[in-house]
Amino acid sequence: MNNNLLSGLDQELEGELHIDKLSKTLYATDASVYRKMPMAVAFPKSNGDIKRLIHFANEHKIGLIPRTAGTSLAGQCVGEGIVVDVSKHYTNILHLDSEKKQVTVQPGVIRDELNLYLKPFGLFFGPNTSTSNRCMIGGMVGNNSSGTTSIQYGVTRDKVISMKTILSDASEAEFKTLGNEEFQDKLKENSFEASLYYNLHKELITSDIQSEIKEQFPKPQIHRRNTGYAVDELLKASVFGGPEQHINLAKLLSGSEGTLAFTTEITLQLDDLPPKLSAMVVTHYHSLEECLLDVVPVMEHPLQLCEMMDKVILDCTKNNRTQLANRFFVEGDPKGLLMLQLNAHSEAELEKAVRELLKTVETSGLSYASPVLYGADIHKAIELRKAGLGLLGNIVGDMKAVACIEDTAVAVEDLKDFIAEFTQIMEGYGQNAVYYAHAGAGELHLRPILNLKKSVDVGLFRAITTDVAKLTKKYKGSFSGEHGDGIVRAEFIPLMIGDKNYQLLRRIKSYFDPNNIFNPGKIVDAFPMDESFRYEVDRTEPVIKTLFDFSDSEGILKAAEKCNGSGDCRKTHVMAGGMCPSYHVTKNEKDTTRGRANTLREMLTNPEGSNAFDSKELKEVFDLCLSCKACATECPSNVDIATLKTEFLFQYQEVNGYPLRGKLFAHNTKFNRLGSKMAGLTNAMYDSSFFGGVLKKVSGVAKERSLPKVYSVDFDKYKQLFENKFVTNKIKVVLFIDEFTRYLDVEVGKDAIELLMKLGYEVTLFYGESGRTYLSKGFLKQAKAIAEKNASKLADYVNQGLPILGLEPSAILSFRDEYKRMLKDVDLAAKIADNSFLIEEFLAKEIQKGELDATVFNESSKEIKIHNHCHQKALSNQKVTFDILNLPKNYKVTIIPSGCCGMAGSFGYEKEHYETSMKVGGLKLFPAVSKSSNETIIAANGTSCRHQIFDGTNRIAQHPVSILKEALLD
Repeated sequence: MNNNLLSGLDQELEGELHIDKLSKTLYATDASVYRKMPMAVAFPKSNGDIKRLIHFANEHKIGLIPRTAGTSLAGQCVGEGIVVDVSKHYTNILHLDSEKKQVTVQPGVIRDELNLYLKPFGLFFGPNTSTSNRCMIGGMVGNNSSGTTSIQYGVTRDKVISMKTILSDASEAEFKTLGNEEFQDKLKENSFEASLYYNLHKELITSDIQSEIKEQFPKPQIHRRNTGYAVDELLKASVFGGPEQHINLAKLLSGSEGTLAFTTEITLQLDDLPPKLSAMVVTHYHSLEECLLDVVPVMEHPLQLCEMMDKVILDCTKNNRTQLANRFFVEGDPKGLLMLQLNAHSEAELEKAVRELLKTVETSGLSYASPVLYGADIHKAIELRKAGLGLLGNIVGDMKAVACIEDTAVAVEDLKDFIAEFTQIMEGYGQNAVYYAHAGAGELHLRPILNLKKSVDVGLFRAITTDVAKLTKKYKGSFSGEHGDGIVRAEFIPLMIGDKNYQLLRRIKSYFDPNNIFNPGKIVDAFPMDESFRYEVDRTEPVIKTLFDFSDSEGILKAAEKCNGSGDCRKTHVMAGGMCPSYHVTKNEKDTTRGRANTLREMLTNPEGSNAFDSKELKEVFDLCLSCKACATECPSNVDIATLKTEFLFQYQEVNGYPLRGKLFAHNTKFNRLGSKMAGLTNAMYDSSFFGGVLKKVSGVAKERSLPKVYSVDFDKYKQLFENKFVTNKIKVVLFIDEFTRYLDVEVGKDAIELLMKLGYEVTLFYGESGRTYLSKGFLKQAKAIAEKNASKLADYVNQGLPILGLEPSAILSFRDEYKRMLKDVDLAAKIADNSFLIEEFLAKEIQKGELDATVFNESSKEIKIHNHCHQKALSNQKVTFDILNLPKNYKVTIIPSGCCGMAGSFGYEKEHYETSMKVGGLKLFPAVSKSSNETIIAANGTSCRHQIFDGTNRIAQHPVSILKEALLD
């Protein structure tokens, strides 16, 4: 389409319309295997904007693809028209009627955030998807989502009371419950909305059509059914001979994937919060068949959820830093697990329910272990299950667990036989399928392992899907249980419901949308399911040379391809975790791990020049990445954007040159070393409004930012003050005096020496520049040279097995992380990584071993709040800091549930990033610090974090070793 036409449309909107390459790239994919490049991306701010888009689409015969979080697995959110993203502006909770237990929301409200709002009222929205911390109500309605709790609370369609929409003629209509008389009145009105009622009545009143629907649609007891449009639901109305004295077309729109109307408001029926007490019995099985056989008997109990995970999923969790800890309840090496949750109002009631369930499990004799979980342990187990979808992306290489037959639902009593035949199909194709399931609802998420870059496997993709569709039809099941039809399954709707019913759906689509502008290619007249993949089939893979070693992912391209689009990075700061702090501020897709990985994949796969990294689009998506590394842990696929950004910066700057400011920050340690020789003069210049202002202006530092002071300390001489004064009765340790400790945080270095020596450790000092400043600015050649130099010096220590202790997380943890990608000697790199510890990690282990206790500390009372460095959260854990600061008897310690502080090394100094930096800090960290009393000690082990806390709150934070040193007995 002519860009001038689109530019003209942009001028008419209150919101935004983007036609640039980056925006289109970001929205070309969702969480499915498909890629369709849109012509534009719109962010409407009002109903007027949506109406203008509808008029434009009708005039130019183009599609509008509605989108919220973009976590759909079947390709619902991709198309070649205009993607209309309501996740940015349609995000309000509009009204709560606590008496009716109903809430009205806009489609961009996040499911879990809605429930946080509802919790004080004792209410919640029941459908609970694995993506609940970022998926939005509009998407849940579009797909008729259900999730783990559907056996108790039903599916989204069951909860929709009414929907306000804009129809294809740009008129507004509200679909809600109508009595028989109201329905008849509607038929007499003269409006586009009334014509919909008239045509539906004309179609569904026919006995032949009713009989065909009842005969061909999935079994009615399968409540997870989304195949096509829910015309079978409408037949329940008495106007069509059913038992219900009312009709609600919102039931039809639920699950319609935005193909019938554009939704702007949704009113939902809520439930009372479930009983607070709960227990989970996790039954373990030696075979999948035994696991499935137990589903029917356990479902005789009032289960809150009945979920299944298989060995493939469980094995994926072994390699995920976050989920590894959540495997605590797994006994042995089960082929399958059932997670069976019970709720109750009293402990006696709960224990009775558990006993009865265990008795059933024991009677069946199929399970070899059945641990019972309570409290927080249940949440950990559920998080493990929720992560399953994204964890499948961890399979290294091009073979992936592909979503195509992952949404089959059959009657619970048919599960065993269905799976037996399904297994035969898969064995016939030489497939070891991945199974995870809402077993209690009869829904199994079944995935073949395929390489969709190869035409042979693309053929298998269609063949397997076709055979499983036929099998599902045999059991009168639903081929689309909760993930929708989208592109991948819409082709099979005629098979699933019969051609007569399919033609009915086509007619319904034409009544609602005569010009086919609403999400075309979905449900009816579908796009081919074996085209428009993310990759060109049978292409020659590009060879991309990198300085970092990406062999663990088979190269940098496959490291980017690990992102499967599940969108965990789209959770906001309201949720736990810290992934994508810039997204928390901007709410822009380009500032997510997914957005960055997708853009990198696109540019590396389809480069415009000889150097694929020489891309303004890549420069833009990486610009606001704070390199916090939260994605390396929180992303189920462990897509480490910080590392990918470093490689990009190196490759880009090798072509385009290294900017002055980048050089100043990268070589900052050299300047600090020089400045420390005349520290007084240097610091006076920094404090001077004139000289400091000039320095900031020349170096591109924000004028509002304070500059860190430099110091000169002889740490060897300081260490000598304590030698021979204390008994050395513990092991020898190597204290890493990194570039930040040596010239900036000298007091922390002195405190660490004093603390360790007073505690009886023999301390050897190791001076070295970690290379962090070079890594952060993409100076990889220099960082690699430093790594090699440090490695040669550290070799003797690590060969002796001596622990290397670090004070600055970003410095010491580079030994564990980036050094493994830079050092030639792989074995030495592994030894250095294994022997490098945050000082808190080391001391926490000493506490566990009984080498340290409270007797060496005073008994004064202190309240401490901890903010830990992002790299510690990603590559270590926060508990170690909590544990060591809890050692003094009367210290009351809490961890601030903060994400990134926002400084992120040089990021927060840079003038164009200062505002974002402070907004990130203002989300959680600054308010938590500001609310603390002046007597509360703020602990922060990162030099950038302490600086940011000071600039943002005017509070001085202390390193944990300084706090402990002050607590020592004299």
